[in-house]
Amino acid sequence: MASRLHAFNRFELKYLVPVEQAAEIRDELAERMDRDLNSPVGGYGVWSLYYDTPQLRFYWEKIEGLKFRRKLRIRHYGDLDGVTDASPVCVEIKQRVNRVTQKRRITLPYGVARQLCDGRELVEHSPTERAFIHEVLELVIRLNLRPTAITGYQREALVGRNADTGLRVTFDRRIRGRDRDFHFGIATPQNRFTIPPHMSVMEIKVNERTPHWITDLAARRNLNLIRVSKYVQSVEAFGLAPRSVFRVDEADCPPPPTEQSLSQQRSAPEAPLKAGAQ
Repeated sequence: MASRLHAFNRFELKYLVPVEQAAEIRDELAERMDRDLNSPVGGYGVWSLYYDTPQLRFYWEKIEGLKFRRKLRIRHYGDLDGVTDASPVCVEIKQRVNRVTQKRRITLPYGVARQLCDGRELVEHSPTERAFIHEVLELVIRLNLRPTAITGYQREALVGRNADTGLRVTFDRRIRGRDRDFHFGIATPQNRFTIPPHMSVMEIKVNERTPHWITDLAARRNLNLIRVSKYVQSVEAFGLAPRSVFRVDEADCPPPPTEQSLSQQRSAPEAPLKAGAQ
């Protein structure tokens, strides 16, 4: 059996930007980057089922900013319509070592992935996959991991060209999630936006260093680095844990005014000036 394993290390920078501005940035980046071959016009769906302990160990490790932390998830790319046990998914361990993000994953049929992570059973694997499969199984059993939250969003991706081949920039919008109905194939799941729908998350991912022209673009557009986790957003949105410094609140990201609201403001009578007002 050929190995289905994939692993990579990289640095990640995240920004929270309005959807309209994200489209402008994407168009500007497209002058120096190529569209990911797996990213059609309009993007593609990304759905992740996160596992955690009953005490939310992985959540709290993120909140406390531990230099080494990891989490387990099953990820599906594309629409959820027609997902079956034969559909390919990735079982992934994502971990952070200081500032470096490391990902190791294996592609399995959905039914086999559930057998491994939910059924806690050893599944068929090749010799090269043995260490990873056993690590997943050991984590699930030793930490009593269980499905905790699902996140989903629409992603558009660009990749660097020429000297920037290690560069990848993604734009995630319509970020939502749920804390129940954990099967990907459920027909009518009850999802909720976990980040305001008019906002998107832009991620710059590099193998070593960020190209100077990317940092210049971020500075020119007044983009500010943020600490945000889609998993943390889902945990907090459904009241599984108290709000934290990672919380993105709609009050902090008001939607842009509509033409109707601006028209109403222009037609509203001016309030009388109060004594002492300036």
